Amino acid sequence: MSWELPSHIMLPIFAVIALAGIYLIIKLSTNKTRKISRLRFFIQVISLVAIFMGLILGPFNLPQWQPIGPSPRSLLLGTDFLSNEFPDGFTFPVFACYYSHGRTVTCALWQLQAYLFPYWDYSNGYDAIYSTSGLEKIGIVVVSLLIASIVLGKFFCGWICPFGLYMDILSQIRIFARLRHLQLSEKTNTKLAQSRYLILVVVLLLSVIFASGAIFGTELIAGTTPAGPAGQTGFGGSLNQPFCLVCPMRPLCVLVESGLGLINFEHISKIFYGPYWMAGYYITSINLTILIIVTVLSLVYRRFWCRICPLGGLTALLSTFTPFKQIAMTRLKKNPTKCTKCGICKRACPTQATAVYEKKGGDVTESRCILCARCIEVCPYDDAIKLTFLDVPIIKSRNWLE
Repeated sequence: MSWELPSHIMLPIFAVIALAGIYLIIKLSTNKTRKISRLRFFIQVISLVAIFMGLILGPFNLPQWQPIGPSPRSLLLGTDFLSNEFPDGFTFPVFACYYSHGRTVTCALWQLQAYLFPYWDYSNGYDAIYSTSGLEKIGIVVVSLLIASIVLGKFFCGWICPFGLYMDILSQIRIFARLRHLQLSEKTNTKLAQSRYLILVVVLLLSVIFASGAIFGTELIAGTTPAGPAGQTGFGGSLNQPFCLVCPMRPLCVLVESGLGLINFEHISKIFYGPYWMAGYYITSINLTILIIVTVLSLVYRRFWCRICPLGGLTALLSTFTPFKQIAMTRLKKNPTKCTKCGICKRACPTQATAVYEKKGGDVTESRCILCARCIEVCPYDDAIKLTFLDVPIIKSRNWLE
C-alpha cells in the first residue's frame, strides 16, 4: 500500500478538513436537539480515520510486516518511554483491535493481557522488540490508562471509540427504518454494568494463570510456559489474550479494513502453514457469532456493548469511583435550581444512566455514563446540565423550545 502525499503534508490538510467540518456543523446545524450528536458523529469518524486506521498519524510506508501495510510499531513517537522501548503504540482506553491496525494506538485490554502472557519476559513478539520487563510494560499501560481516565474519562467511549461509532451507526439504521428502541429494566441494566468488572477480573486472572510459569516460576496449567524462539509460542499459542478470542471488535476490524483494501486479507488466509492457518486467530466462529449477537442487540438496545464492555468498566473505575472521581477533569454537572425533573435526560441516555436524573445536583457523572452529552442536547433548560473540563463549561444545555 503506498501513499502519494507524505505525512507532513497530509496532517495539515486533514486538520483543516476536520476543523472546517466542526465549524460548519456548529454554525449551520439548525436542529438544536441534534447538533451535538452530529458533531460527535463527525468527531468519531475523523478519529477513526486519523487514529485507528493510521491514515493520518504516521509514519508511513514502513517495510515492517508488509502484508498489513503501514505500521509504525517500534518507530512510534512513544518508542522510548523512560529510556525503554515500548513499541506497541500509545495506550488508549477504547475498544479497538490491535491485530488489524497496530499503528498509532493500541487497545489497553490487549496490552494488559499480552504483557502478562506470553510477553512477560519475552523480548520478541508480533514483529516487535521489547526492552522492558513484563512489570514495566504493565506499569506503563496502567499509568497511561490512569492519566487518560483522569483527564477525559468516559469521553473516550462516547466520542472516540470506534466500536461506539459502529453501535451509533446501528442506531441510525434503526431510526431510518422507523423502529423504536427498547429499554432494559433498571435491575437488568445495573447487572449488565456490574458484569463489566466480572469479565475484566476473569480475563486478567486467566492471563495471570497462563503466565504463572514466567511470573512465579510454577505452572498452574501445564504447558503454558512459552518455549522456543522468542515470540514463537506467543505468536501462535491458542491461550493468548483470552478475551481477544471472543472479542467482537477483532472480526469487525479485519473484515472492514480488508474490505476497504487497508490490509491484505491474504495475511490471514494464505500464510505460514497453508490457507486460512492464521484465520482462526483473527476470525473464529465464536467471535463472529458474538459480533452478530452484539450487532442485533445494538439494533434493539442503544449502545448495548457499552453496558458490558470490560475496558469501559476499567475506565469507569479510574474516573468515576473514589479516589479518582475527586480528581477527574472531565465531568457531567447539573444545576439543581434549573432542573425541573422533566425526565427527558433520563429517557434520552443511550446507556440508561440514571444519575443525571436522580441526583439533586452537582457532579452527576457515573460509571454507565459515556459523556456523549445527549442529555445536555435534549435538556430544554438553559445551563441545567453541562459538560465541564477542569470546571470550565465545554457544552451547556440550551432552551431549544424558543
